[in-house]
Amino acid sequence: MNPSTAQARVLVDELRRCGITDAVLAPGSRSAPLALALAAEPRIRLHVRIDERSASYLAIGLARASGRPAAVVCTSGTAAAALHPAVLEADLGGVPLLVLTADRPPELRGTGASQTVDQLGLFGRAVRMFAEVGVAEPVVGQVGYWRSLIGRAVAAAADGPVHLNVPFREPLVPDDDPGWTEPLDGRDGDRPWVQVRPGQSVRPDLDELLGPRVPECGVVVAGDGVADPAAVAHLAEELGWPLLAEPTSGARRGRNAIVAPPLLLDDPWFAAQPAELVLTVGRPGLSRAVLRWIGRCERQIVVDPSACWADPTRTATLVLPDLPAAAGRPAPEESAWLHRWRRAGRAAAAVLDEMVCTDPLSEPGVARTLGEALESGALLFAGPSRPIRDLDLCLPARADLRVLANRGVNGIDGVVSAAVGAALVHRREHGGRTVALLGDLTYLYDRNGLLLGVGEERPDLTLVVVDNDGGGIFSTLPQAGADHFERVFGTPHGIDLCVDAATARIPATTVTTAAELAEAIQEPCGFRMVRVPTERADTAKLHRGLQEAIGAALRP
Repeated sequence: MNPSTAQARVLVDELRRCGITDAVLAPGSRSAPLALALAAEPRIRLHVRIDERSASYLAIGLARASGRPAAVVCTSGTAAAALHPAVLEADLGGVPLLVLTADRPPELRGTGASQTVDQLGLFGRAVRMFAEVGVAEPVVGQVGYWRSLIGRAVAAAADGPVHLNVPFREPLVPDDDPGWTEPLDGRDGDRPWVQVRPGQSVRPDLDELLGPRVPECGVVVAGDGVADPAAVAHLAEELGWPLLAEPTSGARRGRNAIVAPPLLLDDPWFAAQPAELVLTVGRPGLSRAVLRWIGRCERQIVVDPSACWADPTRTATLVLPDLPAAAGRPAPEESAWLHRWRRAGRAAAAVLDEMVCTDPLSEPGVARTLGEALESGALLFAGPSRPIRDLDLCLPARADLRVLANRGVNGIDGVVSAAVGAALVHRREHGGRTVALLGDLTYLYDRNGLLLGVGEERPDLTLVVVDNDGGGIFSTLPQAGADHFERVFGTPHGIDLCVDAATARIPATTVTTAAELAEAIQEPCGFRMVRVPTERADTAKLHRGLQEAIGAALRP
């Protein structure tokens, strides 16, 4: 057996033993040994994409939805460089991702050989671990090294990306010789070469943490990446504090969840009263108004198991690896502080009901309709910019709807592909459908995510695309009044999105009312697109009106 084939077969077998269930491949010549080994392994689901960026974001979606590492494999050269955006997303989003880049052997580097670049440490400090696997040699001891390295890599990828660079010498395809210098087998009983058991953190006691007096004017803020959303909501109720939960936290549930915190805290009168203590769980960052307010509060405790905890306001006084254990005390009577927040939330809900629930659909109205019309157990995958922020304003408090998004770098890269990956996992593991809410530029930026290939698994995924013919979020930012705004910020594209989707055999339709949208997302799914046309100027005007109306409703 030639060395490259032996090495690839061992690496793939150990990946499977370590719990890898999904791998994504972007085809290429130098990665042929890994591609053939993956295709021959029935216990790993192989997904093939022609574009490395789409492939890597598909792996992001698979990993984000499952909570398990997914592997992405590519050939050498710019193919490896195209994975960089997804690696950054996995790094800052804490997504378990295992990147295997094929490479030319060392003797071809620096010689001008085709498709050869310096791939050593290609992703810099964005990875949890990097290793050059080394060129396979027919010497005793290689199998143990390969298998133990995979064990380390999968363990390191538990909360972020890992990069293994695998240089292969030719021949790159199997030969007729079945032999090798030593047995290629792994441990008996299909066990991994090394079993890694993560340490268990001791949850801090709530009474010990807060002392005999629980601050009355406290707030729980939940951002992306919350491990136990139900526990966060329960803790807020036990403390008698309002809960400001972003959509992807999963914690927007229970009677203390407050409607539209960004609109409330963007009002100077309401935001003038800071909290005594803010307990932040996960990685909040959707609203500048919320972050400004946190920065003015007296004290902040951050709950984050990462050594790079989230504290964009730089005001954390204590960082905990886990949520404080509930003290078992009965929920206190509604304080004046909690009453103020609940009253404000009801006022915001009334304004949203009046101004958002109109036809033709506004952009916040699309988010509102999806949040109310999606059935229990559905997955909602949110795009960046306005869609995720509209959900932050309009998503109702419900525990039976899962919301995911690429909230690491918060970019528009690979959203369609990530939504496809999440949808595949959600249908397989939960039996539910997936709807993705995204803008037209985000859709166009990852059009290759529609190209699944003949014979590839197709998701139950409806893409709801808000089409305002350009970059709608800029119309709500200070750039809106700049010279040359339409050309350098608005960037109208003039593309018929339904026709564009049809070129990839994706059925598409256009809706303009809430009833039409609700009906469209209830239809038997498959992979399809629902386009909702809007006007950027109308959206900017609506947001200004919402802020003014809520400001008036908050005053006593």
